[in-house]
Amino acid sequence: MASPTAHQQAPGAQRIAPDGILDRLGLPRPLIWGFVGLALFMIGDGVETNILSPFLHQDHGFSIPMVGTLVTVYGIAVAIAAFFSAALSDLWGPRRVMLIGAGIWLFFGLAFLVVALTQSSVWLVFVTYGLRGFGYPFFAYGFLVWITATADAKRMASAIGWFYVAFTSGLPTLGALVATTTLDVFHMSMYQTLWVSLALVLAGTVVAMVGVKEKVGRAPLVKNSDQVFEVLTFGLKLLVTKPRVMLVMLTRMINSIPTYGMAIFFPALFTDHFQWSVGRFLILTTVIYAVNIPFNLFFGWLGDRLGWSRTVVWFGAVLCSVSMLGLYVVPDYAISHGWPFAYGLTLIVGAFFGIGLAGFVPLSAIAVSLAPKHPGAAMSSYNLGIGAAVFAGPLLVAVLYDSLGARGLVILFALLYLVAAVMAAVLRGTQPGFDGVAGTTAVGHEEEPAPTDELTELSPVTR
Repeated sequence: MASPTAHQQAPGAQRIAPDGILDRLGLPRPLIWGFVGLALFMIGDGVETNILSPFLHQDHGFSIPMVGTLVTVYGIAVAIAAFFSAALSDLWGPRRVMLIGAGIWLFFGLAFLVVALTQSSVWLVFVTYGLRGFGYPFFAYGFLVWITATADAKRMASAIGWFYVAFTSGLPTLGALVATTTLDVFHMSMYQTLWVSLALVLAGTVVAMVGVKEKVGRAPLVKNSDQVFEVLTFGLKLLVTKPRVMLVMLTRMINSIPTYGMAIFFPALFTDHFQWSVGRFLILTTVIYAVNIPFNLFFGWLGDRLGWSRTVVWFGAVLCSVSMLGLYVVPDYAISHGWPFAYGLTLIVGAFFGIGLAGFVPLSAIAVSLAPKHPGAAMSSYNLGIGAAVFAGPLLVAVLYDSLGARGLVILFALLYLVAAVMAAVLRGTQPGFDGVAGTTAVGHEEEPAPTDELTELSPVTR
């Protein structure tokens, strides 16, 4: 789902005058190759994400809980990198953070393929794959900061929307489709498909780093970049001092927990229980996120008109809860009754699940409204929710799969979405013109905390 990260642009920043179809579409022309590179990078990441569990389970004897534990370790690294990516981009410049992220992904990805897997070393698998988790958040969210630091303010939302189109198109939409193609069409092994994943990440890195000539993102974005500790920890202070920021983080985490949990146990559910192929699971994943992409834009528009909190509650959390249950109940019932269109019904339910995931889009606007003077810090907390889901979903599978089974986990995920609905309802009263808030009130009408070491001097450099 889309989740805009705000970065204030300096008053004196130069902007390229709108000219041409790219500007009208909201795509920043100086960064166009960055969007292409990001899409390729995330396709590569998505290829690997969707086949890791069945590959380790079938070819290397990993149990489902062990795979869940591995991805939990990976997810911890993702959560840390997602939280700090924005602040590090401020301190070092987005391009450098992207390069570091790509270097981490490629180095540890290569070590994972060449050393850990060939030696069948469990501890090397955990170390190499776990550390690789720092890679994609630095690359992707570093580029997001680059966008917010350079795009025309009047088209900022559109530019960020295109970021999430490129991001989600790759992970997991086209990534799953590429994996299906290599496995079912070209009859490559899963190990060979992992090399395709690495090659796509390398291609995306080259395209972005060589193709983008824009200069602002090549330098630190704040004047006092020496205040490293203050920059990196202010988002954590918001979590402690503003309970609603914590609610946003937790709601965002629940939004994605089932997505990452499903990647661990749904392939086994499809092959062992439904008697379908892993390729059918990958097609379901493609459908879910292909539908999700346009609805990200739609629910952003609807949230502004219907209400941010109301949209998240009903079109996000409640719809996800119902469709999550449907992803197990519908195929289980249809197959047991011999319906020939059982898989088609499952894809329809998956489409509704993708729509529900997009219903959480207005949550990002709520996040920024809670700390309008420090949008980057607010979004760091929001990003923490995204990253936390990467390890929380697999962790639940690792801990509970043996006792609950696939059906129990699906019910648990559906209940979590209902918890998210309650939390989203509590977040009412942040949107101008809704729930008694004056329509002329600026976003973030609540008074912010003012800790003694607040970063009042952190301001973007004049460019």
